[in-house]
Amino acid sequence: MSAADGWLLAGLVPLLGLVPVLWRIACGEPRDRLIAQNLACLLAALALLLTAQGFGRPAYVDVALVLAVLGPTGTLIYARFLGVLPGSPVVRWTALAGAPAVVLPLCVATGPGRAAVKLLLIGALLIAGSLVTSAGSRSEGGRA
Repeated sequence: MSAADGWLLAGLVPLLGLVPVLWRIACGEPRDRLIAQNLACLLAALALLLTAQGFGRPAYVDVALVLAVLGPTGTLIYARFLGVLPGSPVVRWTALAGAPAVVLPLCVATGPGRAAVKLLLIGALLIAGSLVTSAGSRSEGGRA
């Protein structure tokens, strides 16, 4: 088994995690769908980072960067329409454990340079975005 196969096998973990999340997006209450959308963006970005290394395609890292920026933004926009931002410890702990577990080995594999800085930026955006969008709103009743 080559190193590329290892990265691709590691990329399967977040992809397999997407299966129940996508089911919740398709068949869930609006609050559950919002949480699942947030988690789906996080898992998809992590899978893209791993597959970028496995396939040797740096362009996939750019797509992960776009997801890291637009995923939490979309969550906040939909939360505004719902009137409440539901808290989610699953999203929070997935970001706090998953992003460093993916980004730090990728930084070691790519070596020092611009690509490592880009990976660290993506990891920071994934963690910060997930922490903001999974914190929940103070009032559960929402505002008009």
